[in-house]
Amino acid sequence: MADPTGEADKGALRLDFDRRLLLQFRGTAITSDAGLLPYRELDDAVGLTETGADTLADGRTGKNGRHRLAGLLRQSLFGRLAGYEDVNDADRLSRDPAMRWVVGGRAITGSAASASQMGRFETKWLSRPENLAALADLPGQWIDMVHSRRPPKIIVLDMDSSESPTYGEQEGSTYNGHFGCTCYHPLFVFNQLGDVERCALRPGNVHSADGWRAVLEPVIARYRGIVKRLYFRGDAAFANPEIYEFLEAEGIGYTIRLPANPVLQRRIGYLLKRPVGRPPHEVRRYYASFGYQAQSWNKSRRVVAKVEWHPSELYPRVGFIVTNLARSAERVVAFYNQRGTAEQWIKEGKRAIKWTRLSCHSFAANAVRLQLHALAYNLGNFMRTLAMPKTAQPWSLTSLREKLIKIGAKVVSHGRYVTFQLAEVAVSRQMFADILSLIARLRAPPAPA
Repeated sequence: MADPTGEADKGALRLDFDRRLLLQFRGTAITSDAGLLPYRELDDAVGLTETGADTLADGRTGKNGRHRLAGLLRQSLFGRLAGYEDVNDADRLSRDPAMRWVVGGRAITGSAASASQMGRFETKWLSRPENLAALADLPGQWIDMVHSRRPPKIIVLDMDSSESPTYGEQEGSTYNGHFGCTCYHPLFVFNQLGDVERCALRPGNVHSADGWRAVLEPVIARYRGIVKRLYFRGDAAFANPEIYEFLEAEGIGYTIRLPANPVLQRRIGYLLKRPVGRPPHEVRRYYASFGYQAQSWNKSRRVVAKVEWHPSELYPRVGFIVTNLARSAERVVAFYNQRGTAEQWIKEGKRAIKWTRLSCHSFAANAVRLQLHALAYNLGNFMRTLAMPKTAQPWSLTSLREKLIKIGAKVVSHGRYVTFQLAEVAVSRQMFADILSLIARLRAPPAPA
């Protein structure tokens, strides 16, 4: 079998367009993912993967457990950050110098875990019920560790579902008529910074709000008594009186899209008549606020309506929001509309982390993969929100991978040091220094002697 690094054959390749050019492959001395090292610095500053390893139960027996649990977790998460969404590339990555230093321990002088080792780690050890439960709690624990360094004044939670198309015989994958494909139907809760607070994999044919309590309640419990101002936003799938009552009992402000019905339409009938006069060239918006109680509700609640008349459209666009906020109708609508960022974060997870790649046969193994994808996503988002200079803060996770992570470097070993000689293209030395400086500020102060 050929060496995964491409070093088995030492002969150089020659290019015909200019015979002076030779191509040599040095997989153990050159990396294309040197930008993973500042992510590892951020990980170490906050203590993320070490905490993750402490919460997982190591089910390995015997004395051949060569790779520590923290190293396996790092290899799994950092590989996903770099665009290797499953274990197929583990054999090649095990010899990559950047990955070996990210994993740490014996991998530095040897190699990281192989594809078979990573496969057993993800599909066997982590799929144990106690480890899967620990993985589900881990995103929230990581966020709490970040908030201990930068306490937030408010928390806004956005809950939304998504589809993960499947193309095989995965357990629990079924046809979903809304998405028009065979898929899984995961549920996510984000905060206003884009961090995944919690997620859960679900069969493809469940309702969008199915299992909402099991996902939302642990998040609320973490913030109970810690954050004074806590808000929730959800689309019409979460227009459920049980959700209203739960949020009200917890003292949480909410805005949730309410499906239209004839009763609501009659309440704003005066706004549904086309304005008199020549049609305007700009969009005209009107707002209304009134009390409303559906038959399944235990009390009357405030409903805000927005009506938009567009110049080229015959009928108005109408939307209703149920809320317990006291702010003006226009501000309620503006606050609700910001939940569209949650859809953008889901798209980033799909494109940058590829968290729709759930190709294992068993449902439990795919649930593990989703949690690992979410952790990798959070690590990438922490880098964006905590450690990027202002000039790079608008970068998406995809841009961060292409510009920061995918930096080529040559590794030079000395007696006491190992030097990564980085290519300076999209990220300059000054930007790298700024990133490391911002990360250094996140480190906890040393304990008093």
